[in-house]
Amino acid sequence: MFIEQRQVGQMAVFAYLVGDEQQGVAVVIDPAADADGIVAAAEQRKVKITHIVNTHGHVDHTGGNVDIKARTGAEIVIHADDADMLVSTPAAVLRMFCAKQSPPADRTVRDGDSITVGGISLRVIHTPGHSPGSIVLYTEGYAFTGDTLFVEAVGRTDLPGGSGEVMFDSIQRKICSLPDETMVLPGHNYGSAPTSTIGHEKQYNPFLR
Repeated sequence: MFIEQRQVGQMAVFAYLVGDEQQGVAVVIDPAADADGIVAAAEQRKVKITHIVNTHGHVDHTGGNVDIKARTGAEIVIHADDADMLVSTPAAVLRMFCAKQSPPADRTVRDGDSITVGGISLRVIHTPGHSPGSIVLYTEGYAFTGDTLFVEAVGRTDLPGGSGEVMFDSIQRKICSLPDETMVLPGHNYGSAPTSTIGHEKQYNPFLR
């Protein structure tokens, strides 16, 4: 398995290309923008993008869905509670982010589901709070935490459907229970480093103390 972290879009969003080179397939997580660059990276590694997974439905993470799907035919996957967001972003917000409306989800998931791409299995951990359908994607050693947990910070909760109380419960009960050595791969490049670990966040994240 390989993981390629790419900063894309206007808000330092991290998109992730996660692939199984042996089987020639890959998933892209949160393709906010730069569809051409993401597809070119997959082609360079000789893998086909078969799945697009959004950690939540906000347009700054979904703006590249339509172009990636048009180029690859990939299946769009999102938690059921955020699925409506994909197709209901107001036109003014799309213009603000220079984004395109996403196609609807091909598959919706819930807590405990698995997304399998070649030999890669991503376990869905439902972590509401930033949005009702926010998820963390976990595979042994790695957690793609979207906008729930950043490096020494956490996601905002003042958008529609957000809740600080719910989000901190999600972080404490679900994310902090992962092994300390698990690498945290956040949804934005907002911290002092592009990655962290669960153990580091439990010790140094001021919001988790």
